[in-house]
This record gives sequence, structure tokens and C-alpha cells, in this order.
Amino acid sequence: MFLNRTEIDFLQRSLQFRRTLEERIERLERDADHDEAQISLLQDADHIRRQMKLVAVERSEVRRLRLFLDSSQARLSHPPHAR
Repeated sequence: MFLNRTEIDFLQRSLQFRRTLEERIERLERDADHDEAQISLLQDADHIRRQMKLVAVERSEVRRLRLFLDSSQARLSHPPHAR
């Protein structure tokens, strides 16, 4: 299968976008792990509650981004045709 320039450009942009999202996911997972570990150091109930909420939001964003990547996988394998 030969790709024309438009299809190659699309694939390159798509792969770069995917890599960017994967890096974001990794960063969020590291941040969530770190933030969760900090909870045991906190004394104030409000600080603990806010820290737990932060961790939940970070993990929720990881799930959302993973679902997005999974749903976009099929589109990456079928780039648009040049017109």
C-alpha cells in the first residue's frame, strides 16, 4: 500500500498527538501516585479531603484520556483519502 503526501502528513500528526496524550497520561499517573503518598503526611482534615479529591480528579483524567485513545485507535488505522 502506497500512501500519498496527505495521508503521510495525517499519520505523522496523529502519531505525534497520540504520543503527546500518552506522555500526559504518564505524567498524571506519576502525579497521582505522588499526591496520594502525601496524604499520609497531612494532619488537617480539610487538607486531606482536598488532596484526596485532587488524586481522584487526576485518576479520572487518566481514565478519560485512555478511553479517548482507545476510541481513536480505529480512526488512526484508516487515514482520510486525499481529494
